[in-house]
Amino acid sequence: MSEMKMFLLLLMSTVNVSAMLEKGLPRREPRRLSCVRCCGPSEQPVSIISSRYTRMSSDPAYSVPKVQPTIDITILKGEKGEMGEKGYPGPVGKEGERGLRGLNGRKGQKGQPGPQGHSCKQLYAAFSVGRRKPLHSSDYFQHVTFDTEFVNLYKHFNMFSGKFFCYVAGIYYFSLNVHTWNFKETYLHLMKNEKEVAILYSQPSDRSIMQSQSLMLDLQEGEEVWVRMFKRERENAIYSEESDVYIIFNGHLIKPAIE
Repeated sequence: MSEMKMFLLLLMSTVNVSAMLEKGLPRREPRRLSCVRCCGPSEQPVSIISSRYTRMSSDPAYSVPKVQPTIDITILKGEKGEMGEKGYPGPVGKEGERGLRGLNGRKGQKGQPGPQGHSCKQLYAAFSVGRRKPLHSSDYFQHVTFDTEFVNLYKHFNMFSGKFFCYVAGIYYFSLNVHTWNFKETYLHLMKNEKEVAILYSQPSDRSIMQSQSLMLDLQEGEEVWVRMFKRERENAIYSEESDVYIIFNGHLIKPAIE
């Protein structure tokens, strides 16, 4: 009996579900095809294939890529034309970097001899100076200066320092003349640079006399010649007066080293 009840219940539930489905779901009607006009009254109908190609070509997914042909200009190049007129010069550009040093060129021809130089200024030197004031030696060595200029060619003798400066190398002749003082010793050195090369000497006497010394020296450019007094135990002096010149120092070039 129970089995019969169960069967009836299942059957009723099945019938209810079918009825609900029929009521809830809308019935789908079959699609009806409609004809769409694709051309005007005076135009011929387009074929299905042509219409399909048109729809496909308008769709970006089925668009055919455009091909742009290129032309080789060299094939169309003509003959070389005539040269045109020269244009205006352009603006000056920036200065470039300095290039590498080039190769030495060929040795040129010997040039013409230049004008003759001033031979006296280059190959001659002479001076003659004197002192009008007497001089007593107060130091062990005392430099003798001069106050009277007789000859001073090209100013090679410096009157302020009392020294002859050699500008032209060569053989020179020098002479020194002094007047001694009564009862006093006369002792002088003729100097070459800082070394004595000759001595002028006179012993004390009751009479004053003229005393002289001379020599030749081989001088190089830049060397100096001058006079100094040398004092020993006795008083050393040389005499002169304002009115007369008793002390004279001379020198001149005999032969230059380069002629």
